[in-house]
Amino acid sequence: MTATHVQSLLKLDTKTTKRANMLLEQNVARPRREKVSLSAFAFVFAEIVRYSQNRVLGIQDLEAKLNEIGKRVGVRVFELTMWREKNVHRESRVLQTLVFLNTVVWRALFDKQADSLERSTESDDEYMITDNEPAILKYISVPKEMASFSPGAFISGIVEAIAECCQCPARVTSHVVPAEGMPLRTVILLKFDKEVMEREKRLEAGK
Repeated sequence: MTATHVQSLLKLDTKTTKRANMLLEQNVARPRREKVSLSAFAFVFAEIVRYSQNRVLGIQDLEAKLNEIGKRVGVRVFELTMWREKNVHRESRVLQTLVFLNTVVWRALFDKQADSLERSTESDDEYMITDNEPAILKYISVPKEMASFSPGAFISGIVEAIAECCQCPARVTSHVVPAEGMPLRTVILLKFDKEVMEREKRLEAGK
């Protein structure tokens, strides 16, 4: 290796170190104006799916693994969101938690509010958050032999972790429900624990 090559490598290393230091020195409490490009995000998520797929035996196991990874992300998203959103207090009621997820969390993750928040007509403990065009699925192509696979299990993991952080634990699942002009429309279904709903009834009765 020539002296010129060594100098070039040193300059490159110095630039990389300076860039890394700039990132580390940014104020975490201040939301960054720069956005992560969708293509970069899609590449990282595709690698997460590939990594998980190589370590499971079936579709249910793959969704469970993505859900678990999503939970780890969700805890950090909750902590960062609560740190940045000074005007938001920690929710512990079901409806307020759902609104927090539907607005603050969705904007932090996807730079937009979720498209709808609905209560199930069949069960009082079930609610649905709908995203008509989830960014996470934009570049994901599910093969025919895996038609029942829902990559949104990653999102449901994030939602499940945040609901638990808000003291409203729930079982959260993701379902692709296509609609006209919206082939990727995804519904995040939350089924709150029995203890949570009993607490809600007691709080309502105490008003």
